[in-house]
This record gives sequence, C-alpha cells and structure tokens, in this order.
Amino acid sequence: MITSAQNSKIKLVRALLGRVKERREANAFVVEGVRLVEEAVNSNWGLRFALYGETLSERGKLLVERLESRNVDVEMVSDSLMESLSETETPQGTLAVLEFNPLPIPDPLSFILIPDQIRDPGNLGTLLRSAAATSVQAVLLPPETTDAFAPKVMRAGMGAHFRLPIRSMRWAEIEQIRKSANLQIYIADMDGQSCWETDLRQPLALIVGGEAEGASEQARKLATQKISVPMDGHVESLNAGVAGSVLMFEVVRQRGLNTKGTK
Repeated sequence: MITSAQNSKIKLVRALLGRVKERREANAFVVEGVRLVEEAVNSNWGLRFALYGETLSERGKLLVERLESRNVDVEMVSDSLMESLSETETPQGTLAVLEFNPLPIPDPLSFILIPDQIRDPGNLGTLLRSAAATSVQAVLLPPETTDAFAPKVMRAGMGAHFRLPIRSMRWAEIEQIRKSANLQIYIADMDGQSCWETDLRQPLALIVGGEAEGASEQARKLATQKISVPMDGHVESLNAGVAGSVLMFEVVRQRGLNTKGTK
C-alpha cells in the first residue's frame, strides 16, 4: 500500500491534475471516480496505472478486480493520501492515469464543434457531453480555450472524451480542415439568424464563443453566418454550454438523426 506523498505515482498524479504543461509533456491525464474509470475501460483506452483507497464501494471493488484481470498496474493508497489527491468534495476512492491517445478524426466530415475561448471547465465539459450525444464527429479546440483534459472538464464531460476525437489546433489548421471538408461555418451570436429558420443540414462547423468575450476575431473572420437561439426578451443570454447544446440538438433535429447518427 502506498502511504508516502513522495511516491513517484503520487507525484505524477499531482502534476497531471495541476498543470496542462505536465499533461502534454507526459502525454497522459487523470480520470477520477468509478464511473469515469469504467468508461475508460469500456472504451479500451490505454491505462498506465490505477490507484484506489482502503475503503471502496462494491462497485469500486468490482472495478479493481476487472482492472487486475486485464493486467493493469493497480495499487492501494491510504485513504488520507487518496483524499488529498481528490479534486472532488466526495472522493470515490479510485483514479487512473490514462494515455493521451485521441480518437482519429473521421473522413468525410459533416459536423464539427469549435469551442472558442471557452475558459469555464463546466461549460466546456457540457459542450463535449452534448457533442457526444448529437453525433458531432470532432471537437477542435483553438488557442485560448481551456484544456479539455483538465480534471473539472473530464468530470463535466461524463465520459464524452472517450467517444469524441478532441484536438487542440491553431486557426490555420482549423481553416485547412474547413477547406478540405467544404464546411459552412456557423457562429453562435445573439444578433444572428434564428437557428429555427436556418438550414443546418449541410456539412458544417459550429463555433461557440466564450462566456465573457464571446468568439475571437479569428473565429469571426472564419464564420460564414451568425446563428442564435431565440429567447424571451427578458432573458439577456444563455451560457456557452446551454446555447451550444441547443444549437447542436437543432442540427440533429433538422437532419433527422437519432443519437447514434443514423436515419
């Protein structure tokens, strides 16, 4: 059992939880909680190792047995040390370090999401979760958007990371993808045309701007049309997570797709 905060695995977990630079250099990230570790296992994601506390739920114990049966490196950690690692108020007693091995971007593309300057982890996680539910084929993260593999984003995404190709890209790379796939670029904007009155059936990319400043100048230059979510006049705006989710589900409605992306 690991009891020392100086243990190499503990030190790695702390570094990965705290800094995007560490995650990129180590090519790894952390998921916490039984459900997210289960999602990773169910998706056959590469696990470097898993840690669990002295006291586990029955579901947690079954997960540990499953990991061990797959020859994953699993170690017990003292409850006090596990609690010190946890990013949540009610720790679930287990976490795992995963390889950063994003899913391939499919070809051809007809529906991608670009969260631009989204800095709130909860909003980004919500957008990723909705993207996974609406058959979005890829999520492209421009500069100034928070790291999709940060702990709070992972929790809010509820496993979406294991079902979506997610890439951090420069605007020049995003523009190249747009050209190659011949995508229309729609940007969420309060002054845009109502999404109910906009034809969203053609191949498209949806840009959702940040909470404070909205979309960047680069995003606005790339966009071909502004679209909005109609609202009661007494409501000033929706947050990025809600607005983007409504727009993604409107794409699904217009295309007549179910949640598996089939007619």
